[in-house]
Amino acid sequence: MTHYRDNRVPGGTFFFTVRLLERGSTLLTDHFSAFGEAMRQARIRKPFHVDAWVVLPDHAHAIWTLPPDDHDCASRWRAVKIAFSKALNKACVGGGTIWERHYRDYRIGDDDDYASLIDYVHSNPMRHGLCQDPAEWPWSSLHRFVAAGFTPPALPLAPPPWMRPAAPPLRAARP
Repeated sequence: MTHYRDNRVPGGTFFFTVRLLERGSTLLTDHFSAFGEAMRQARIRKPFHVDAWVVLPDHAHAIWTLPPDDHDCASRWRAVKIAFSKALNKACVGGGTIWERHYRDYRIGDDDDYASLIDYVHSNPMRHGLCQDPAEWPWSSLHRFVAAGFTPPALPLAPPPWMRPAAPPLRAARP
């Protein structure tokens, strides 16, 4: 269950998954430039920083950091989805609803979460069997990271934070 109040963090950094309704569709990679343009338009209207991203055939992952005085992720994703849908309709490709109504989000709490989610995003095409190495996947910010001097994700990867077992509660020491 999403804890909406917890996700209202002005200037927060968030991990997202957005999915197409039709699993197995290739609309996002077939029309990658339209998806990128939709993201660019959304960033012009309501600025945010795209820390990392990957686009797969039927879903995408992104890590965004919002401006210090803002916590509105929903209107940004709504703008991306609408702009992409309109671009497909204009190209006579779409028709009707193509997106799942909701998106998955996770507020990134610390540097360890951030680093592991960057690696998760960049290695996701490999997890789905779309490539043998994350660097082979063209629709990813991994190439930007490598060009900036960062190393690709080391394998095997740790599971994302929401799949890790909870840490046991700390006990007070007995005298």
